[in-house]
Amino acid sequence: MKNREFIIARRTNEVDINGKLVIDGTGKTKIKTGFESLDHLLTLFAFHGFFDLELSAKGDLTHHILEDIGIALGDAFKKALGVSSSIKRYGYASVPMDEILAKVSVDLGGRDSFVWHGVAGVVNVKDSLDLNAGELKLFLGSIAKHIKMNLFIEYLSNVGEIDTHHLFEAIFKALGIALDQATQIDPRRKGIPSTKGIID
Repeated sequence: MKNREFIIARRTNEVDINGKLVIDGTGKTKIKTGFESLDHLLTLFAFHGFFDLELSAKGDLTHHILEDIGIALGDAFKKALGVSSSIKRYGYASVPMDEILAKVSVDLGGRDSFVWHGVAGVVNVKDSLDLNAGELKLFLGSIAKHIKMNLFIEYLSNVGEIDTHHLFEAIFKALGIALDQATQIDPRRKGIPSTKGIID
């Protein structure tokens, strides 16, 4: 099987992003985005997804850096997968983290969609990271758009206040596991995992 990897290089007037993604890796990472929480979350994502990921990023505004890292990482997955021959395409994971249960479902079918469904009854989200919930959701939506995947995230809790650290740690672990499932080669599948015969 051809190595499924891609060199990450994205440079604009606002950001400079470099690195490498190996889909069939061991979970090794070297990540420096300028945000300790994102470095930590991406390390968890790669570790639990068995992706090797090197990533460095510099830029002007938080919004630009997060969006463009999502673009670069999403493009890297898309290009490393090539035509997506014989992949399982779908993945799902449910990961608990103290008071949170995060569920992530993905479909690498060539159409992008990002759905965020939080639990009713949570009245407060306590930001305990150097990035807030809105910024991290922007990042996740950017990845989904550029991998061209359906990304459905929901979470459950039985408390009125949840911690963003626990919430996003569970989400990024679950995303890594779900994407690992979806990108795996199924030996029974000969060709593209779509009745259309193509994944754009």
